[in-house]
Amino acid sequence: MRSTPREKGSSITRVLEIIEAVAGAAEPLTPSALADKLDIPKPSAHRLVQTLEKEGFLQFGLKGGLLPGDRLHATAVNILGSGRHKALRQAILSQLSDEIGETCGLSVPDGLDMLYFDRVQTNWPLQINLPIGSHTPLWCTASGKLYLASLADDQLERILPRLPIRQMARNTITDLSALRDDLVRIREENLASDSEEFIDGMVACAVPVRDGRGELSACLFTHAPVIRCSMESLLTFVPRLRSAAKELEAIVSG
Repeated sequence: MRSTPREKGSSITRVLEIIEAVAGAAEPLTPSALADKLDIPKPSAHRLVQTLEKEGFLQFGLKGGLLPGDRLHATAVNILGSGRHKALRQAILSQLSDEIGETCGLSVPDGLDMLYFDRVQTNWPLQINLPIGSHTPLWCTASGKLYLASLADDQLERILPRLPIRQMARNTITDLSALRDDLVRIREENLASDSEEFIDGMVACAVPVRDGRGELSACLFTHAPVIRCSMESLLTFVPRLRSAAKELEAIVSG
């Protein structure tokens, strides 16, 4: 029997509700739990989930729960990068970069990497070029460590042993115990730093940008060549970074 327009619209709504529920869940939901949560018949939920998995919008975790897939991650990043608040976001980053005199940007988690999705670069002749779209490691960057520190303890302990941790620069933390200690400090201070851990000769710091639920939405970072700006000097910009993060949070929540 051919579906009526009403039934077709209902299926589209269900797909969007499934994506919304998976993206917003604190813990991965099974298809059955998802059906109960959304009051969708279980056969319909399983069928829609299978389609979304096949198309790359959802994926199954190790314990059978549903997670955002690569296409959903890419869609989210594209929305952030081209949303209606892009001009205002760029204005905030430009003002921040002008005031502190260093490159500033925003990054979001993307699998086991951080993805640079917005950036304003300083005009200094000497600078480190990490363009929009760059992927950087979680374990040795300010933004990556800030994201790791935002995770619940059980989730963090599932991820840490699976990170491909290796020496990237002279000060990279490769010992898991030392990295855990660093993440505890970051969680307490809501501030992460990278003192030549990712790239020799580069220092960086990052503060969280939170959504309306108080959860980390993005990381606001700045970085500079150490020959021009020491780690101590860079950290003097933290109050201004936090102020800009509050402005950005008003956009996220608005």
